[in-house]
Amino acid sequence: MKTRAKRIRTIVGRVVSDKTDKTRVILVETFFTHPKFKKTVKRSQRIKIHDEKNESREGDIVSAIETRPLSRWKRHRLFKVVERPQA
Repeated sequence: MKTRAKRIRTIVGRVVSDKTDKTRVILVETFFTHPKFKKTVKRSQRIKIHDEKNESREGDIVSAIETRPLSRWKRHRLFKVVERPQA
């Protein structure tokens, strides 16, 4: 009997708010081709993530992984800070 490894879903986005303690709001942008008009369309989504150590700052590009529900709105937690903005 083979067991399948569970695929951990990750998202990458830019931190747009770091005002709350241990919570960050990231902006995730996805691009897709419109089925009728064949144009590239950009969709953006704001997602709240859990940042236990408060290590990310506004403007950082971060990677987050899906986890169990942590609160009413948070379903992801910070995995790593991918890139910091140039000062």
